[in-house]
Amino acid sequence: MKKHLTSFDEHLDKRYGPIGTRERANFEIKAKAFAIGEIIREARKEAKMTQEQLAERTGTKKSFISRIENGRSDIQLSTLYKLLEIGLGKRVNLTIG
Repeated sequence: MKKHLTSFDEHLDKRYGPIGTRERANFEIKAKAFAIGEIIREARKEAKMTQEQLAERTGTKKSFISRIENGRSDIQLSTLYKLLEIGLGKRVNLTIG
């Protein structure tokens, strides 16, 4: 029996609907929140900082840093800049395509 291979985009279309639908947009938002959390976690680890140290440096709480790193918190752009630029010394560039 021959298996039908699908692309990742085809899989997402089937599971969440095509781009532009509410369900797909919600999935994309959650996926991007997870990715941002991973970026912050990796930058924090590279800086050899704990979540608590990053929270102290940026005037937030450790639990907030944890929620962001686990993709469970919506983050404002200003907070993203504060965590990465002030807290971790990274430069943030925003691209809209």
